[in-house]
Amino acid sequence: MASRTPGRSASRKPAKKPSAKPDKAATTLSPEAELQAYRDMLLIRRFEEKAGQMYGMGLIGGFCHLYIGQEAVVVGMQMAIEEGDQVITGYRDHGHMLATGMDPKGVMAELTGREGGYSRGKGGSMHMFSRDKNFYGGHGIVGAQVPIGTGLAFANRYRGNDRVCLAYFGDGAANQGQVYESFNMAELWQLPVVYVIENNQYAMGTSVARSSAQTNLSKRGASFNIPGEQVDGMDVRAVRAAGEAAVAFCRSGKGPYILEMMTYRYRGHSMSDPAKYRAKEEVARMRQEHDPIEQVRTRLLGDKQVTEDGLKEIDKEIKAIVNDAAEFAQSSPEPDPSELWTDVLAEVCGDAD
Repeated sequence: MASRTPGRSASRKPAKKPSAKPDKAATTLSPEAELQAYRDMLLIRRFEEKAGQMYGMGLIGGFCHLYIGQEAVVVGMQMAIEEGDQVITGYRDHGHMLATGMDPKGVMAELTGREGGYSRGKGGSMHMFSRDKNFYGGHGIVGAQVPIGTGLAFANRYRGNDRVCLAYFGDGAANQGQVYESFNMAELWQLPVVYVIENNQYAMGTSVARSSAQTNLSKRGASFNIPGEQVDGMDVRAVRAAGEAAVAFCRSGKGPYILEMMTYRYRGHSMSDPAKYRAKEEVARMRQEHDPIEQVRTRLLGDKQVTEDGLKEIDKEIKAIVNDAAEFAQSSPEPDPSELWTDVLAEVCGDAD
């Protein structure tokens, strides 16, 4: 019987990169898109700030990894995909959830372990999902989402449904062996997956220069013939443009693509990390010179697309959304003890033979 495994012709030549780097026109956002990007990034920033406060108050337990500083990556990539495309990531995942359109109330309720959360209070910060938004987690094991995301792309190729999966992981996870097993399968079977490496430069607390022999992570797929490129992950315009090219490459049947997003987190690896491994001056410089939200804010004001008062009103609206989410989370009941026995087994009906 012929194999159903997606394959490729033995004579196929290695895939080429998408056309040259996007020109200036390609990296320009319309006034409407610029303003939407500002709103989306600000929502993530304010949500994460509130989550940090609630963690300090003891309302959020366990681990909590904030996305502050990296907002342009997920917002720009979300602008590059279509309805039905999938997203999967690691445990620094709140920003990805919000960018896909998941309700801040459900996300915050899950952070606080409440029944109204996306995983009914059983997943916490690192493990929540939304099938409706095609968000497949939130995974606590370093690098575990990469083979799962590759599997989603395999299903897309098998079904011929023209969908693309975005599989996010960090510079620390880039050194995991399962990542390279995934690269091999993805290129071998020409799977439609964009591997988005969010290089925030320190993994858990060690500089990339001290932990990686090849610090240009976009080249990590070279031995598998997977093309890749580095992108300014602090500029939402650059992210969107590179994302659109990579997604188009994958959607056209040319196989996987790697985007290394050069970004930066302002907080520690998790809430328990004082981040003493880097100078305060370094963090301050990144905030002052490269903040993704401030870049958009400056353009909006410079182009007279919005006034200072208009931006203040947007911030007020966003803060109200986040405060409502926090109130909902605190008022939502804790899961019933019976929930311990749900979602642990999938029963599949079928012929016993």
